[in-house]
Amino acid sequence: MNEKTLNELGIEQIGIVCKIVGEETIKRRLLDLGLIEGTNIKPVLISPSGDPRAFEFRGSLIAIREEDSKNIKIKI
Repeated sequence: MNEKTLNELGIEQIGIVCKIVGEETIKRRLLDLGLIEGTNIKPVLISPSGDPRAFEFRGSLIAIREEDSKNIKIKI
């Protein structure tokens, strides 16, 4: 499996979360939403400006800024 960051994942491509790094407040919020190691995540929408993008995981649709998605390590 290739390891990438979430912002590199193409629309409708599924990745598996490996770890979240970076600022503790954002990391804690994402973990509280259920974005934990082993979670499948898929980008489904891009805003007209290109940032943020909407990601689907655990039955939810969550918008994540590119700045934060660069800190989410995934496997394809």
